[in-house]
Amino acid sequence: MTRKGSTNTIVPLVVLLCAALGAALAGHTTESHVTGMFSGAKVNGGSVTHSGSGDHQVLTLSPDFKVPDTPAPHWQVVDSHGNVFLLQRLVIKDGTFNESITLPSYVHDVAKVQIWCAWAEVLLGEASFDKPVR
Repeated sequence: MTRKGSTNTIVPLVVLLCAALGAALAGHTTESHVTGMFSGAKVNGGSVTHSGSGDHQVLTLSPDFKVPDTPAPHWQVVDSHGNVFLLQRLVIKDGTFNESITLPSYVHDVAKVQIWCAWAEVLLGEASFDKPVR
């Protein structure tokens, strides 16, 4: 036995819920951008993907990135104004490495990602975005 008015109330409710869910998801989309390949003295290969949602901006190394055999490689980024930000150490003491990092809030955009040897104070390699990412 079916009720005659029940379908008429459920369909608009389902449509309304789908529209609300779609609007909520649209506000949380994640854009991603990929650099060119790294090139430099010790790092030649691999790239970086930038992704972000809201306040969280993340840089992630590609699976083909090879960690350089140097004493203290670090993540370093250059913004569109030429400001350089030395960030986290790439290699962690237990032998693993930071294959992704969350950018600090004071880094407003990224034009280049560099691998920097903090011990020798030398640029090991860099990869650039086509245009700065925010």
